[in-house]
Amino acid sequence: MADHPDVSIIPLGGKSPIIHPSAFIAPGCRIIGDVEIGEDVSIWYNCVIRADVNHIRIGARTNVQDGTIIHCDSPGDGRPGHPTEGWPTIIGDDVLIGHLAMIHGCVLHDRAFVGLGAIVMSGTMVESDAMLAAGALLSSGKTVAHRQLWAGRPAKYMRDLSDEALIDMREGVDHYVHNGKAHKGAVKAALGDA
Repeated sequence: MADHPDVSIIPLGGKSPIIHPSAFIAPGCRIIGDVEIGEDVSIWYNCVIRADVNHIRIGARTNVQDGTIIHCDSPGDGRPGHPTEGWPTIIGDDVLIGHLAMIHGCVLHDRAFVGLGAIVMSGTMVESDAMLAAGALLSSGKTVAHRQLWAGRPAKYMRDLSDEALIDMREGVDHYVHNGKAHKGAVKAALGDA
C-alpha cells in the first residue's frame, strides 16, 4: 500500500482505489478513483493511474515502471466506433510495462510486455506473451497477437517472439517482484529514520 507521505490515493465519484497490502507503491505516485491493484504489484516512482471516467484493473505481479501514465476512456458519447461502455483499462497478471509508457483504455493480457516510452491507445489489445517494442505507438483498433513483436509509429508486426524472449520476460517479472519488495523495505526504513 502507500508507504510514503508523497503518495496520493484519492477517492473520486464514490470509488476508492483498492490496493493489495503486498503491492509496492513508490513515492510520487498518484492513484485516483476506480482502481484495483493486485498482489505483489509494483508501481514505480512518479506514476499516475487515473480512473476518473472508467475503471482500471491491474493484476498480480505486474510492474508499472517509473513515470508511466495509465488512464481509461469514458463511456460512449455517440462518436462512431466508440462503445457505449467506453474503454476501461484492464491489465492482467505478470505484465511488464516500461518507463514512461502511456496506457489508455486498452487490454494488456497476462504476460504482455509494453516497452519503454510506448503508447497504447484506446480500443487496443496486447495479447499474452506478446510485446510492444520501446517507443512504439499502438493505434486504436489494433491487436498485438500472442507471441508477436510489434514496433514503430504506428506499430506494425515485426516477427514472432522466440522461446528465449519469453523466458526473459518471465525473469523480468520475477526481478520486479523482488526489486519491489526491496524498495518497499527501503522506503519504510527511510521513513523510520526521518
